[in-house]
Amino acid sequence: MKITGYRSLTTKHDWGRLIGDANGVMPDPRTDVHVLILETDEGLEGVGVGAHGDIDRVFAAVEGEDPRAVSALYDRMLDRVFKSGHAGATFGAIGAIDMALWDLKAKLAGEPLWRTLGGRDRYVPGYASGLDIAVDDEALVGLYGRFAERGFSAAKLKGGHDVEHDLRRLEAVRDVLRRNAARPALMFDANESWNRSQAVRFVTALERRVELTWVEEPVRRWDAAGLASVRRGIRAAVATGENLTGLEQYRPLLDADAVDIVQAGCVWGITHFLRVAAMAHGRDLPVSPVAYHTNPLAHAAVAVPNHLAFEVQDLVAPIGLSVDQEFEDGGIVLGDEPGLGIAVDEERIRAGLVDLPAATEGPHVRPRRAGLRIVLDAAAGESDRVGLVRDRPQPGGV
Repeated sequence: MKITGYRSLTTKHDWGRLIGDANGVMPDPRTDVHVLILETDEGLEGVGVGAHGDIDRVFAAVEGEDPRAVSALYDRMLDRVFKSGHAGATFGAIGAIDMALWDLKAKLAGEPLWRTLGGRDRYVPGYASGLDIAVDDEALVGLYGRFAERGFSAAKLKGGHDVEHDLRRLEAVRDVLRRNAARPALMFDANESWNRSQAVRFVTALERRVELTWVEEPVRRWDAAGLASVRRGIRAAVATGENLTGLEQYRPLLDADAVDIVQAGCVWGITHFLRVAAMAHGRDLPVSPVAYHTNPLAHAAVAVPNHLAFEVQDLVAPIGLSVDQEFEDGGIVLGDEPGLGIAVDEERIRAGLVDLPAATEGPHVRPRRAGLRIVLDAAAGESDRVGLVRDRPQPGGV
């Protein structure tokens, strides 16, 4: 069997709500989902998910190759771009191809990928994460109530602008999840919006009233000294890694003893996650995947010894995709369909989906004054209220 080509599709995920984080909110409740289909000379096809706009930079590394040589082909893709760099969009393309290769490998074996990777148990423990900064308090309770109905007893909330606002919401979600656990696990994600002093002040204020399991990306992803400083200044664990592209980006953080929970983004592929998990395991650290549509890394999570919990962002699949998995008992239950278990309805995807204009703001566009404000409050937003003289304390500011 040889890889002969690929097809790219773009579908939508309908969240039924606006999603975002401390950096901004998406302008529409439907967001793009990119799907890659690898073609072979025997007609079998592999499915990968995630943006892959740079695929033409790396596809030649796998074209004409046997897809079963997944690990070797992963390194072949990295080698092809080692001079110009593999970060960002290129790493996303490598990740999408890598998922599709693993999908093909498991399909050829006639088994689900979690079996091919050596998993024993199809259950993947998880936590709810509604990307919820844009929803009001009532909708927040309803959102996590739906997760609680599926047995979830852990949740991660977005925030970082106003401590009283975030405390109220953390306590509300904790109360919802208490139907499943006396002490639900609460995580908090600032999405790199603070500097180290802001992070310690804000989290310390939260910890006076709620117990946090971890704080995610309190400062910039590469700031080893800053993450270590935050880690020393708070009680909660520090989690980071979803935006790191390659093992070399983790090394300074691990050497600085700056991370408690090692994360990996779903969009960077199966092989990347397996290597990150092995590296973390060598330091006696747990690993936790950050979710993406169809939860492809769930198959790999059951095959590593140090998986902690899998982020679950929604309970439905994108338009035109069906996935052989269920959400029960606070996690993901993987099915028996060969490969990743993703079925693609290409006719439905192509039938009249209108692309949205590119977002000029939102969670993927860093605000101009992120990490530079003196007062942290929701009202400040993107205004210029950042100076020592011009700022004045607001209710709930830290």
